[in-house]
Amino acid sequence: MQLTIWGAARTVTGSMHLLEIDGQRILLDCGLFQGSRQLTYERNLTFPFDPRSIDVVILSHAHIDHSGNLPNLVKQGFAGSVWCTPATRDLCVAMLQDSGHIQEQDASYVNKKRTRQGLPPIEPLYTRRDAVQAVRKFVSIDYGRDFTVAPGVSASFHDAGHILGSASVVLSITEGTQQRRLVFSGDVGRHGMAILRDPEVISEADFLIMESTYGNRRHESREQAQQVLRRVINETHRHHGKVIIPAFAVGRTQELVYALQQLTISQKIPDLSMYVDSPLAVNVTEVFRSHPECYDAEMMELIEQRNDPFGFRKMNYVRDVEDSKALNFLRDSAVIISASGMCESGRILHHLKNNIEEPDNTILFSGFQAENTLGRRILDGNRRVRIFGEEYDVRAKVERIEGYSAHADCDELVAWARHFDPKRLQHIFLVHGELDSAEALSNLLYREGFAQVDIPERGQVFTL
Repeated sequence: MQLTIWGAARTVTGSMHLLEIDGQRILLDCGLFQGSRQLTYERNLTFPFDPRSIDVVILSHAHIDHSGNLPNLVKQGFAGSVWCTPATRDLCVAMLQDSGHIQEQDASYVNKKRTRQGLPPIEPLYTRRDAVQAVRKFVSIDYGRDFTVAPGVSASFHDAGHILGSASVVLSITEGTQQRRLVFSGDVGRHGMAILRDPEVISEADFLIMESTYGNRRHESREQAQQVLRRVINETHRHHGKVIIPAFAVGRTQELVYALQQLTISQKIPDLSMYVDSPLAVNVTEVFRSHPECYDAEMMELIEQRNDPFGFRKMNYVRDVEDSKALNFLRDSAVIISASGMCESGRILHHLKNNIEEPDNTILFSGFQAENTLGRRILDGNRRVRIFGEEYDVRAKVERIEGYSAHADCDELVAWARHFDPKRLQHIFLVHGELDSAEALSNLLYREGFAQVDIPERGQVFTL
């Protein structure tokens, strides 16, 4: 059995890992890489293997850095099945089409420049139509049910508690007389968060591919996050400003809406208008309503009381472009949540363009910002940033809130890994984390008695 790490190697984007077992080729995730524009296009366009040679894909969850290059994989000849949970499939229906639309827009934008430079046009990475073709390959199965991936290989999904439908993958592998168990953590969620259940404990593995996003950091608690959110809204409201929150359409937006509902009900923030300005987030919220099987006890209690956790009097969901443009002319204080979470595309760019130079406003980051993204540049303190090709001064206050992160922090990652037996677990591969985070987590795992922990480079091959 061979494992090749092709994505999310010493970075947090483009999750993709190839398993080769007795001639069968199994791909764990097929995510989009995000970074500088040219590298992003080239990396995502060209697979490091022939897509036609892949027999099956197992998808941990719907986030675009895990699922977003599936339409391109299918477009280039992949003909197998994509296994995932039911909620992941439903999220991907919306998210991959939205991603295809963004690819078309990006290609159109780049081609305008290329035309002026006398260069030939480029094709979009994939289109909305390609995304629909990809979804036809999806086969969904619920948590805890075994399914056959390939001869001698069975798998099951276990709730990762990260976003709706997210899963850790357990692979039971028979090669000749040997039986081994490989676990892919996917993205591990947090304990005690709203809406979703806690990450499920897995205790048996010979090999573990594990995320390390926050391997060097500790998060605020949910209560501390609520206090920060309350403070930022109240302070900005006193200055008659707006709070602009870049947020991922899946998970983070719904978590923030729930938190804002609780603050509004308890009268801890002013009576001001709030907007979710992202067609994708609106669609995704409807998917959330359709999957109560993923909810925790707190959320189920709200549902039983006939309270809608994603809709209350002051929350407005914006689909129409004209309604979105109208937000530019708001005179009163407001909270605007918009995608994308790393400020690389979507309507958030318009809200930043129109509000980032006003010192009474606040840009509130609620999630991880990868290297070379606009969100990271703003968060790192750059005083001038480029939006839609034009330079803007960053005069708005910039704040950060980490307690709503859907990723486990270093303590939570170690606690999750601690359930494995160090005597049985032969090898841990740390992925989905920048190098400093992965190194910090590696040291923590060594202290727990795990002797073999690697931080693979992209394309590194391991024989298991």
